[in-house]
Amino acid sequence: MLASWIDARLSGFMIVVLAAVLALVTPAQTQGSGPFSDLAGNWTGGGSLKIGNNAEESIRCRAQYRVGSNGATASIELRCASDSYKFELQSNVRYQNGEVRGDWSEKTRGAAGMIVGSIKGDRVAVRVEGQTFSALLSLTTRGDKQSIAITAPVGSEMSEAKITLNRRG
Repeated sequence: MLASWIDARLSGFMIVVLAAVLALVTPAQTQGSGPFSDLAGNWTGGGSLKIGNNAEESIRCRAQYRVGSNGATASIELRCASDSYKFELQSNVRYQNGEVRGDWSEKTRGAAGMIVGSIKGDRVAVRVEGQTFSALLSLTTRGDKQSIAITAPVGSEMSEAKITLNRRG
């Protein structure tokens, strides 16, 4: 029973991690620049997630984004913590022919997976997958603010998350 609870908790945890990683995705702001061009630098923020019996828990995050290939690729180092856990995520994403694709790994737990989705206007629709879970994410980036909403399948330990990241000076 404890192993099942830990597996479910880890799955919910990884969904939140991937949501933060996917905050990298934003439509191109200027002609000739890729969708990640305006994201380089440091971001901070937080939000909430619903776990277990719909208990809500706060989460705090810090991220550093590195952008390459004229804004078509990005890598991230993300650290997040709540009262009950912390994690360190590394990810690489790329935008090509209307699609967002990438991979991620979570350093402290040794987990990994893929990111697949698309950009339409200022909205990103993405599916994240790992060995033990999947989730749908919707996010919007406007200026120095990123808003992320996550919906996990019925029966997942974490059913929903909302995260906001803000660019730091």
